[in-house]
Amino acid sequence: MLVKELKPKTPVDVIELDIVTKGEPRAFASASGQGTVCSAAGKDSAGDEVSVTLWNEQYKEVSDGDKIIIKNGWVTEYKGNLQVSTGKQGTLEVVKK
Repeated sequence: MLVKELKPKTPVDVIELDIVTKGEPRAFASASGQGTVCSAAGKDSAGDEVSVTLWNEQYKEVSDGDKIIIKNGWVTEYKGNLQVSTGKQGTLEVVKK
């Protein structure tokens, strides 16, 4: 799947992204729990970028320059920008370069 095929509130079967930059992790608390979240920018094979949301321990696994594979993920939209994450059911695999 490519970034240009993503639509808000839809599932992602499989997407491969190169992490361009990773932001600083921050704590969050909501009605469903608390933890850590981190935003990153990912680029697909066509060169298109999308925001990647890393939850809890995922931010420790991913570094700038890594290739990641998200399976059974989810697309959301925040302030007009698409975001890809593993959602509740998905998995994230890091393929070190």
